[in-house]
Amino acid sequence: MMADTIWVWVELNQGKPFRGSLEVLSKAAQLGAAEAVVFGSGARAAAPTLGAYGASKVYVHDDAAYDDYMAMPAAATLGALIEQQRPALLLFATTYDGRDVAARLSPMLGSGLITDATDFSLNGGELRVSVPWGGENIVTATLVHNGTKLVLFRPKAFALEEHSGITPTVEEVQASIDPALLRARITRRVEQAAEGPGLEDAAIIVSGGRGLGKPENFSVVEALANVLGGAVGATRAVVDAGWVPYSYQVGQTGKTVKPTLYIAVGISGAIQHLAGMKGSKYIVAINRDENAPIFSAADLGVVGDALTIVPQLTEELKRRKAAGG
Repeated sequence: MMADTIWVWVELNQGKPFRGSLEVLSKAAQLGAAEAVVFGSGARAAAPTLGAYGASKVYVHDDAAYDDYMAMPAAATLGALIEQQRPALLLFATTYDGRDVAARLSPMLGSGLITDATDFSLNGGELRVSVPWGGENIVTATLVHNGTKLVLFRPKAFALEEHSGITPTVEEVQASIDPALLRARITRRVEQAAEGPGLEDAAIIVSGGRGLGKPENFSVVEALANVLGGAVGATRAVVDAGWVPYSYQVGQTGKTVKPTLYIAVGISGAIQHLAGMKGSKYIVAINRDENAPIFSAADLGVVGDALTIVPQLTEELKRRKAAGG
């Protein structure tokens, strides 16, 4: 029996494949005939990298219009390509653009769309997708549509896995972009400077919550992260209050992280926050409320005032580092 054909829509970041897309491609290559679809400046040049992560074939359309205009041109080209080739699945990494393109494709193809997925299997066209539900449970979902099925996956749902010896076939997509679709345009890009490791790649993350009391106190979180060489995270409540930028947010509507060590400072443990960090290998929680839900997820819990404990911990770590410990 022929393997199911699984497409992965690959986004480019400054001409290079987005890590989340490569994670999804790595998993797709384990389960079927994985093929990648990539549009925009640098699409053709990205093909060898996509082969290294398991793509046996790469569809490319190296047109800068996909860089400058929002999802409509990409959705239209992708929809026409699906009608021609009819893959069993089209998978996306969860990003703003991925959500936008998938949401437009779903009604275009008459297909349902599963979002926020963490795993999947595909056997003879039978799709089974794992989706977190209610913060604590994982349920299995599927789509009964006979055509191409669409699924969006959380960041870090899969590990990166390179495949040696694959040189993908590259197929140029023959498509002209309808000028009527060039409506919503990206007029400016702003890069936010950041120090230290990024949240997604950090081995150590120190996150702060509203239990810190006021924005000035968030500095104890940053100081501890700095001495540990880790990244700084935050809860949605802290971000919504304007203490730190959205890029710090960990949780269901923020970033999903899987560090070796996650230190939760003044975080109560709402299920939305747990959804984004409970995959951490070790979790340490510091909170005054001994009944805070975060302790149920923690490997080590410290009940006490974070504004007293965290500075002392930071100073002790500094002392030990200075002593070569």
